[in-house]
Amino acid sequence: MSTQHTAGTAGAHRVLVLGAGYAGMAAAVQLAARTGRRGDVQVTVVNAQERFTERLRLHMTATGQQVAELSIPGLLEGTGARFVHGWVTAVDADARTVRIDDDRVLPYDTLVYGLGSVADTEAVPGVEEHAYTLDSARHAGLLADRLAGLGDGTVVVGGSGLTGIESAAEIAEQYPGLDVVLLGRTEPGAAMNPKARAYLRTALERLGVRVRSGVEVVKVLPGGVELADGETVAADAVLWTSGTRVSPLAAAAGLEVDGRGRVVTDAALRSVSHPEVYAVGDAAAVRQRYGVMHGTCQSGMPTGVHAAVQIVRALDGRQPKPFRFGYYHTPVSLGRHDAVVQFTRPDDSPRRIHLTGRLAARYKEAVTASPWPTYGRMRKMPASAAFWPRGGRFTRRGEAQ
Repeated sequence: MSTQHTAGTAGAHRVLVLGAGYAGMAAAVQLAARTGRRGDVQVTVVNAQERFTERLRLHMTATGQQVAELSIPGLLEGTGARFVHGWVTAVDADARTVRIDDDRVLPYDTLVYGLGSVADTEAVPGVEEHAYTLDSARHAGLLADRLAGLGDGTVVVGGSGLTGIESAAEIAEQYPGLDVVLLGRTEPGAAMNPKARAYLRTALERLGVRVRSGVEVVKVLPGGVELADGETVAADAVLWTSGTRVSPLAAAAGLEVDGRGRVVTDAALRSVSHPEVYAVGDAAAVRQRYGVMHGTCQSGMPTGVHAAVQIVRALDGRQPKPFRFGYYHTPVSLGRHDAVVQFTRPDDSPRRIHLTGRLAARYKEAVTASPWPTYGRMRKMPASAAFWPRGGRFTRRGEAQ
C-alpha cells in the first residue's frame, strides 16, 4: 500500500503515530512489521517533515557537512503504513481525534504520542530572537550559513551538556579561525568518571574551545550574552543548547503530564489518564527503578518498540508487559576523529571503563549510524522478534536490559 494519505481499511483498528523521530519511527516500523499481514490494523504516521531528522548528526549539519537525506515515506513504502505530512495542531483525547494543519482531522483507536522535544527558547530572554538552535536540519542549516559567512569572530555555545560539547568541538575543528566559547553551569562531562572527563577537557583545549564553567546565561543579546554576574560576553553567533521543552499539546489534550509537560505513563508506557494513548521518547515521563528516564536515542527507540509490541498484545487480548530499560553508554564526539565513550551502569552512573580517541570515534560513528539500518531490518523481521539496542548494536531480545 502507498504511504500517501489514502482511505484506510474499513473496520480496521486505527493506530496513529504522532512524530517520526527515533522513538516514533521505531514504533511505526515495528507496528507495520507485526500487523502488515493481518489486514485488521491500519498504521498511520504523522510528521511535519518528510525527511528524517538525524538529531545525533545535527552538529555536523550546522558546520556545513553533508549528511544523508533519509526519507520517512521511502522507509515506510511497502510496509502497509501510511504517511501524513503535516503539523499536529491539536489532540482531542476524549473524541480520539488529531487535527493536522488546522484543516484535517484524523480519528484513532490507539495513539502513539511521540512528538519529542525542542530546545527551550522560552526560559531565557532573547534566545528565541537572537540564538540558533539544533532542532531540525533547517535550523542547523541556518547556523551553517552564518558560520560560513563569518571568516573570524566569536561563537558562544550556551550549555555544557552533550549537545553543547559536541557542537563546540565540531565548530572549532571545522572553523579553526573562530573563537569558540562554551558556557555552562557545570563542567563538561560532569557525569563521566574523572579520567574520561579529563580527556574530554584536554580535547576541547586542543581544539581551542574556551570553556567557562559555573556561569549562567541570563539573557541573549543581538551581539552576545549576559551572564548572571552582569558580565557580557560578545559573540557573532550564539548557539543555544541549554535545556529542552516538549509540546504543550499533551497537556492541552487533557492527558496527565508531569511538571515538564511530558505524558505520565504506566509500566507499559500507556498514559495513566488515557490508556489508549502510548507515549514514547522525549514526550514520555517513564519511571524506572532508578527514577524517570531522560530522553536520548539510546532510550527512545526501545520505548517505541515496546509500545508497538504492547499494542499488538492488546489487540490479541493479552495483558501488557512492563517496560524495563538500563543505560549502557554515553558516546560524545569531539570532532570527526576523536571522541569519548563513557560506559555506564543501568542508572546512567559512570563505570570505570571508557574509550577515547579514534577507537571511540569509530564506536560513536557506528552508534550514530545504527538507527536507520535497524529500521530497515525491522521491516523484514519475523513478527515474533524484536530489535533492542545494546552497546550500539541491535539484537533480538524480549526486553531492554
